[in-house]
Amino acid sequence: MFQARGEKHWFIPDGYIPPDSTGALTSHESVCVLNCSSEEALIRITIFFEDREPMEDILVVVPGRRTKHIRTSSLIKEGVPIPIGVPYAIEVLSDIPIIVQYSRLDSTQAENTLMSTMAFAIK
Repeated sequence: MFQARGEKHWFIPDGYIPPDSTGALTSHESVCVLNCSSEEALIRITIFFEDREPMEDILVVVPGRRTKHIRTSSLIKEGVPIPIGVPYAIEVLSDIPIIVQYSRLDSTQAENTLMSTMAFAIK
């Protein structure tokens, strides 16, 4: 039996899907989830904006003892994706402890930038 590790509540304050890309790589962001438990994790994602109501209860399942890289451009609520070129923040709630990392590939210039950081966990 694998022991659950991590936390159930995470925040990523700086979200932004770049509107442009150059070269072969597409600018994108990912919420990277690690589930060390033997049971699946049911994750609820909320997207917060500066000037509009949040996109709430976007559901994602991460099987036990697996990782999932969730491109934010694939998150859709009621047929509407996260808008490109608009700042947002992410809240991740899980029914079991998980580990959350956030990555952004910015290929808006010829010199690509890759940024990755741990999300902020709430105990």
